[in-house]
Amino acid sequence: MTKRIFELAKELNVPSKELVAAAKDAGFAVKSHMSTVDAAQEAQLRKAKRTPKAQTAPAQNKAEATPKAKPATTENSKQSKKQTVVTKPEKAEVKKVVINQTNNNQNKRDNNGGNNNHNNRSNNRNNNGGNGNRRGGKRNRNNRNNANRPAPTVRKDQPLPDKLVYSVGMNVQDIAKLIHRDATEIIKKLFMLGVMVNQNQSLDADTIEILAADYGIEAEPKVEVDIADLDKFFEEEQGNEEDLEPRAPVVTIMGHVDHGKTTLLDYLRNSHITEGEAGGITQHIGAYQVKLNGREITFLDTPGHAAFTAMRARGADITDITILVVAADDGVMPQTIEAINHAKAAGTPIIVAVNKIDKPGANPENVINQLMQYELVPEEYGGDTIFVNISAKFGQNIDELLEMVLLQSDVLDLHANPNQRAAGSVIEARLDKGRGAIATVLVQQGTMHVGDPIVVGNTFGKVRTMTNDRGRRIKEAKPSTPVEITGLNDVPAAGDRFVVFEDEKTARAAGEERAKRALLLDRKRNNVVSVADLFNKMAENEMKSIPVIIKADVQGSVEALAGSFKKIDVEGVKVDIIHTAVGAINESDITLAEASGAIIVGFNVRPTPQARTQAESDDVDIRLHSVIYNAIDEIEAAMKGQLEPVFEEQVIGTAQILELFRVSKVGTIAGSMMMSGKITRDSSVRLIRDGIVIYDGKIGSLRRGKDDVKEVKNGNDFGMTIENYNDEKVGDEIEVYQMFEVKPK
Repeated sequence: MTKRIFELAKELNVPSKELVAAAKDAGFAVKSHMSTVDAAQEAQLRKAKRTPKAQTAPAQNKAEATPKAKPATTENSKQSKKQTVVTKPEKAEVKKVVINQTNNNQNKRDNNGGNNNHNNRSNNRNNNGGNGNRRGGKRNRNNRNNANRPAPTVRKDQPLPDKLVYSVGMNVQDIAKLIHRDATEIIKKLFMLGVMVNQNQSLDADTIEILAADYGIEAEPKVEVDIADLDKFFEEEQGNEEDLEPRAPVVTIMGHVDHGKTTLLDYLRNSHITEGEAGGITQHIGAYQVKLNGREITFLDTPGHAAFTAMRARGADITDITILVVAADDGVMPQTIEAINHAKAAGTPIIVAVNKIDKPGANPENVINQLMQYELVPEEYGGDTIFVNISAKFGQNIDELLEMVLLQSDVLDLHANPNQRAAGSVIEARLDKGRGAIATVLVQQGTMHVGDPIVVGNTFGKVRTMTNDRGRRIKEAKPSTPVEITGLNDVPAAGDRFVVFEDEKTARAAGEERAKRALLLDRKRNNVVSVADLFNKMAENEMKSIPVIIKADVQGSVEALAGSFKKIDVEGVKVDIIHTAVGAINESDITLAEASGAIIVGFNVRPTPQARTQAESDDVDIRLHSVIYNAIDEIEAAMKGQLEPVFEEQVIGTAQILELFRVSKVGTIAGSMMMSGKITRDSSVRLIRDGIVIYDGKIGSLRRGKDDVKEVKNGNDFGMTIENYNDEKVGDEIEVYQMFEVKPK
């Protein structure tokens, strides 16, 4: 094994120039301190310049044996220094003596005070020159440190690895750690190979492979994993079959409008969703869990209207079992057929719940005959589809339906591994004014914990809080558990996949990379133009369009409205959606609508007071709806030129709740203050919290003091109750409105 001159000189503790001269005298082919010698030449040089370490020990012992000897005089010091210059091989030994003299001088200074030390320094300056003495003292200190310094680091003595797995862009420091060598050694080796780099400079693949070959190591490029491919992580997590445990089935309830889906789920959860939903129709996907005989079942409540077809399809993709609710009096309807097709496409078994059997006109046999045309044959007729006759309103046969769900779950043999990082899908997402982006997710694999770094769709974050379907904060969520999480940087789309990563740095990198790719893909789609596109654009310029801005309470509603508006087929007219977002209607929306001449369609949201004032001054048309098909019908009528409103809503006042009083047999009395306009006994009111409509209803009672009044004007306080609602909060805004008949224009 070869060794460089300067390395051998360092071990022998002699100057490199001296060792180079000795090598040349011995006839070795060396030019500088960077030249190398083989093992035989090294042994010859060691013999010629034998290290004085063996002689150092006796000198030290001798010095230690006479610790009380008088310190050497300045003349002796001078003589010793001269001797050091003349006899270089004994340099190390002389330095050891100087060190002991220094120690004796120190002892004498401690015993006799600082005068002798001052005189000694003066004599040294007079005899040897101040600068030279200081340099000599520094060399002595360095030698003293070298004497106490441990052996060279173990890193040099560690063997080289057999293989170097590298990534393009690694620097010298990275490679030094992998092959157990100093960065300076690698820099020198690269310099000898003709490559000049510093320790932080990135290296290309060729340079790394040449360096590895010089060390005699096999170089292999590292296989890079695409951290932005969430589907791959998702499949890997699902493919992990270790530590599998039974999990709760995920059930999707599907069916036609008003056939009783929410009423069924309402009964299962012992709550009252239908009463709080406008028009009795579920407006966005919710996820809930119920228990039967100690076993949990997760339900996804998909909306029944055709506008939410895409959302229902996403629900079918993440579900295990589909409950198809069919009203016994109505039979099979268009959305019933859509639900059947989605469930079959997803490959999920179907359990038919024939609802409303308590009605006089119920005919379950007719429902069976209709469904048999779609290959849903009951077991008693030789098929494999389970039929259960129920009454969601009165709870009839609900337990039997749940037992059939658990039975089907046992047949499917549903398992998941909770002992791994969580992965799943987004059910719904929205933007909250106080809490930021909120996503309702379903954990499909692993266990999610508070604090987990997570990538959801094209955004990322850290799970700050988790809330279950009962509104309680939890710290972990196991497979088949729906939870509402916060801590994301942006609002994801319903149906997006999510994966929990090992650390926050990797999650951030994956999320940013996914967002970057999505942006590039969107730009590419917008920039690619074909001949057919040019002709289509020329034809579109001749068409009339209605520009629309959509604002809704949740992302799923935004997507459904946009999809429904685009499907409206009116010859010569189209809907041009210029902006969509989640949250209250703000001033920037009004500015955009005024500049583009757009109509603002708000779904379950309200404009801020500033936005309402600006809309009135800029003459911007805001259409507010709480039932989606009313919005669709209105836009379609506008496209046909048949928009003939019979009634128009007019806001007559706003108030704010300042205090709440709970009175038995009466309910909640909201102590409020009129902020603008007036409130009348026959007005309708909306309860608004953070720009989101919480409730829309009638006034139950209106009082000032102890007197019932018909009207309260601006600046006055009053108390009121809202019919069938008792969940007001201090700080809620009350919007007072009336419907006025408008003559057709």
